Amino acid sequence: MSGVYLHDFNCGLKSYRKEVVKSIEVYGEMHRYIPILSKRAGFDKIGEKVVQHQARKFGTTKFGFDRFVNGFLDLLSISFVTKFGKKPMHFFGLQGTLMFIIGFLMALYIGLEKVYMVYIGEGAPPVTKSPFFYIGLTTMIIGTQLFLAGFLGELISRNSTERNHYLIEKRLSC
Repeated sequence: MSGVYLHDFNCGLKSYRKEVVKSIEVYGEMHRYIPILSKRAGFDKIGEKVVQHQARKFGTTKFGFDRFVNGFLDLLSISFVTKFGKKPMHFFGLQGTLMFIIGFLMALYIGLEKVYMVYIGEGAPPVTKSPFFYIGLTTMIIGTQLFLAGFLGELISRNSTERNHYLIEKRLSC
């Protein structure tokens, strides 16, 4: 079995090399995603061995709607952490910046419309009468919060003790 990791996402029988188990963090119900976590940790040789499943003789299944929902949420967590765990600003900063720009453009439009109405001599209603004012303001606030969430995420990830954690297979003497 050297070099091969055995797995089946829906099977209770799993086998991993010691280095894999020591290198990944499994919490909650993340055990079903060990192959993904292993790949993320740099272990490329992931394989599968077919096992013969037997019909249940005793008890009832524990699979239900709640396990499906939890599995889906765990999959979203793994996907997000895998893609943006070390660079949260790439997700939150982009979303926040886009939302802020959209809100700012809405507020700019309302402001320019008011200036134009005053310039041509028509009575311009207060900007607070327009729903776009509140939508734009809310969008800018949410955008700012998302950007700050990305910034704080970057600070946290940069100060993490695991930031420069490398798996060293072998030390070479010079």
